[in-house]
Amino acid sequence: MALLETRGLKASYGDFQALFGVDISVETGETIAIIGANGAGKTTLMRSISGVLANDPASILYQDEPIGGLPAPDVLARGIAMVPEGRKLFASLTVEENLLVGTYGRKIDGPWSLDSIYALFPILKERRNTPSTALSGGQQQMVAIGRGLMSNPAVLLCDEISLGLAPVVVRDIYAAFPRIRETGASIVIVEQDIAQALKVADRVYCMMEGRVTLSGRAADLSREDIHKAYFGADGRNGHHELA
Repeated sequence: MALLETRGLKASYGDFQALFGVDISVETGETIAIIGANGAGKTTLMRSISGVLANDPASILYQDEPIGGLPAPDVLARGIAMVPEGRKLFASLTVEENLLVGTYGRKIDGPWSLDSIYALFPILKERRNTPSTALSGGQQQMVAIGRGLMSNPAVLLCDEISLGLAPVVVRDIYAAFPRIRETGASIVIVEQDIAQALKVADRVYCMMEGRVTLSGRAADLSREDIHKAYFGADGRNGHHELA
């Protein structure tokens, strides 16, 4: 039994349909990467799983229970935390206050606390009393990840965490993922940086225009397979570097 799965998931914004029957599954302790170009439906998938978008209850299952109709606070309370695209920190709060927000709605014992977040990202301890707006983009992303971990989730959803960050900063952030995995958490990463996603993922799903076009173990997928699934046979999604 998968820990988390979608079954024929459809999602719309008004008259615009964004997802067309998406099936993915996530096992306990597994890291999944969702890749695809802009407009592929990746963020809509994350918004659906996290409860930001309401769906048919039976289209999303967590621990074999239908959760597709639950609001976001109830999804978080069950153990699915979201690191949203754009970080969405509270500008009026300090680093430490932003981290503590992650405990609201789900306070359970687990591996993650302020101390363990500061051990994971030491710069945040140094800057714990700093307003979040005074941080660099990379440091803000560390706070967003730490905030998600503070709920001690079973599943951590990470939406475009490398977007707009320098490659050296992205490497620093991804260097934290082995430690997160050691705690037994499952991780779902939405990424446009294909090479980065392949480095950390056990399995990969490629999406295009609201559908899954390829899935498999990261080690088994060829560059040609990924390129075709990412851009389509005619390459209409434009150029993107796979290296």
